[in-house]
Amino acid sequence: MARILISMKDTFLKSIDEMAQKEQRTRSELIREALRSYMQKQNSKIAPNAQKNAMILENLLD
Repeated sequence: MARILISMKDTFLKSIDEMAQKEQRTRSELIREALRSYMQKQNSKIAPNAQKNAMILENLLD
């Protein structure tokens, strides 16, 4: 598994650690889950726009 290095304010890291402890997870697990959630949310926004743009292009080419 790859490792990365990120920077954040100490207060934010403290909040992450508190949440991880409450959920009985590691910091890494919590951050991975947060990124997965963010990526799914972004992908669901992109798909409808892509489909809409494809329909516009199809109509222009007809």
